[in-house]
Amino acid sequence: MTIPSILVILLSLLQSTISFTPQTSTPRSSFLSSPHSPLSSTFLQARSSGWTPPCSPVDTEAALRLTLSKSLEGSTFKKNLSILGSTGSIGTQTLDIVRARPENFRVTSLSAGRNLELLVDQIVEFEPSIVSVQDPSDISTLKSMLKGKFTPKTIVGGEEGILEVAKDGDSDTMVTGIVGAAGLKPTIEGIQRGKDIALANKETLIAGGPVVVPLVKKHGVNMLPADSEHSAIFQSLQGCPPGGLSKVILTASGGAFRDFTKDELFNLCMTDPKAVLAKATTHPNWDMGAKITLDSATMCNKGLEVIEAHYLFGASYDDIDIVVHPQSIVHSMVEMADTSVIAQLGWADMRLPLVYSVTWPHRIPMPYKRLNLAEVGSLTFKEPDRVKYPCIELCYEAGRMGGTMTAVLNAANEQANEMYRSNIGLGFLDIPRLIEGAMEGARESGMYKTSSVELEDILAADEWARGWVERKAGEEMGKAILSI
Repeated sequence: MTIPSILVILLSLLQSTISFTPQTSTPRSSFLSSPHSPLSSTFLQARSSGWTPPCSPVDTEAALRLTLSKSLEGSTFKKNLSILGSTGSIGTQTLDIVRARPENFRVTSLSAGRNLELLVDQIVEFEPSIVSVQDPSDISTLKSMLKGKFTPKTIVGGEEGILEVAKDGDSDTMVTGIVGAAGLKPTIEGIQRGKDIALANKETLIAGGPVVVPLVKKHGVNMLPADSEHSAIFQSLQGCPPGGLSKVILTASGGAFRDFTKDELFNLCMTDPKAVLAKATTHPNWDMGAKITLDSATMCNKGLEVIEAHYLFGASYDDIDIVVHPQSIVHSMVEMADTSVIAQLGWADMRLPLVYSVTWPHRIPMPYKRLNLAEVGSLTFKEPDRVKYPCIELCYEAGRMGGTMTAVLNAANEQANEMYRSNIGLGFLDIPRLIEGAMEGARESGMYKTSSVELEDILAADEWARGWVERKAGEEMGKAILSI
């Protein structure tokens, strides 16, 4: 008897004794209170309070059964993809994957920005049925550019156009490559349509977690992380029994100022702000978009990833750590209840986590450079300086407060990030100052809500925080270094 045959029999026996419903789990409180649970005491020792059911398919019995079931389907699967942000870095790299594995993927719809020339090339090559452009005024131009070539059945524009792509009835998996809170509504639409989400838009959970997580459970979809850190955690948890996870350890490159001391960075901010701007918008390891590159320099991106990790994997904020790893080879780690630490390693290549988000739980051959640890030479780790990077502490604080506060934090950061990159006179250290001020203002103004949070509350908090930052930016320019 072959090993796959044995696995099929085992799965059949398991399914005959316990009914299986994807994306459901026994609440942690009842699991811990069960006197028959062999993990009760170790679970309590390994985990602090504040754990919640995970949003991604890990750490539950149902997720384990689902993973095994899908794994046994083999690599002959076929998925239909909707791609939000097809002309951006996430979108183009996803299409590289489709190009490499046409037997496994078909593109049914694309949402793009204003790079019409690239979009035309994508349409002609992949022949999607639905295409959306950012500006509705570009629709006629796009149609003209497509004359004599393949033309999608539907070409739409604006926010409604993105939602039309999210509603695409032919796709079963949606890749969310739109940066910022703009990805929230279409992701919710995709979830409500029963699509699995390859999540590259971290703001979906950071801003919208209180709304998105219940929808994921309700519609039984799989939230599959597509960024490197959360994919590393997700991959490291494959096969982990329920309750086995003890701690999440996020690695950070350290961004543009990782080799600066706190004093060196703060002094440079005062003496040569133009040099700081130039350096803050250039990442030492990754080729990313402008917004994320600056978030890496402030390390707000890592704080935001802490919030995302909380929603994806259910870990308490007390059990999510950050460690600076300049080589960006170890993409993140998990500590198990028995104190074993499991990590996922690879070159700094965004296609690797993207591949797993659209192929999970399968492993398919890809034509990428193989990791050579001898070539890497050494791997180093150190604690982040939370005084040097005040955004980290602000993110932890917002996460622990929960409710709409993470939406306020996210929107304030987006607005301050954009205004700083626009070179209107904001200082690098004004970014955390404005975020902190918006959080304080949200509490005072009543924009901070913790119970019965609806999408309208998230969107209202987002709009309020952006407006607050825009109004206060002029007053905050050039003030002393933020003290937290």
